[in-house]
Amino acid sequence: MRTLLTIIRICNQNSAMYVCICNAVTERAIREAAREGVRSLAELSRRTGCADCCGSCADLAREILDETHQARPLDLPMIAIAA
Repeated sequence: MRTLLTIIRICNQNSAMYVCICNAVTERAIREAAREGVRSLAELSRRTGCADCCGSCADLAREILDETHQARPLDLPMIAIAA
């Protein structure tokens, strides 16, 4: 099943991929929520409704959430380099 989901993800990079069919939550919405500070699947469920119905999308939603956090640059202050 995971291979099929990966194939679907690759084929749909340019369009919105629905992760949670029950509540019409897209991959884009999950990534946006992660960028806004959502850290757990429970919080994602509260904000978007993802994985709060049948739960079959929970693994993929968690994977997208984790992947988005790993790709996020560190929030370090910029320090000017003295010339």
